[in-house]
Parts: sequence; structure tokens; C-alpha cells
Amino acid sequence: MSRRSIFRLALLSAALVLMATAPGAVAADGVGLMGRVDDLQITLFCFGVILFFPILVTVLSLVQGRLEARKEQRRYDLERLG
Repeated sequence: MSRRSIFRLALLSAALVLMATAPGAVAADGVGLMGRVDDLQITLFCFGVILFFPILVTVLSLVQGRLEARKEQRRYDLERLG
């Protein structure tokens, strides 16, 4: 089997598993793992999601900046010494 056909088979299997388990996720009359939730809990969760992405972008940008600085320092050291 080629890699493409294996990937398609894995994708199809994952889709079938998700379709088979989806009805069970909503079968309990909308009560999830946290039990019944009110509007305040949903609002706070959504604000958390909204805050998560800018914080993630900021942290990853800082990490990338540090890595770029290390790369430039290493390049400079290699040119200076070699």
C-alpha cells in the first residue's frame, strides 16, 4: 500500500469513529462533563478562549525571537572564529 492510500484509510477510519461517537456526546440532554452550565460559565469560558490565543501568539513570538537571536549569535561566532 502506498502512503497516500494509508493516509486516506486512516482519515476515513477517524471520520467513521467520530461519526459513530458523536450521538453519545449529546445524548445526555445537553449535560456535559461539568453538569448543567449557566450563561456566566459559558461567557467566562469564551473569554478564556479569547485570551488564550493572543497570549499564545505573544509567547511563541518571544520564543522565536530568542531562537533567532541565538542563531544570529552562533552565525556571528562561526564567522569570527572560522
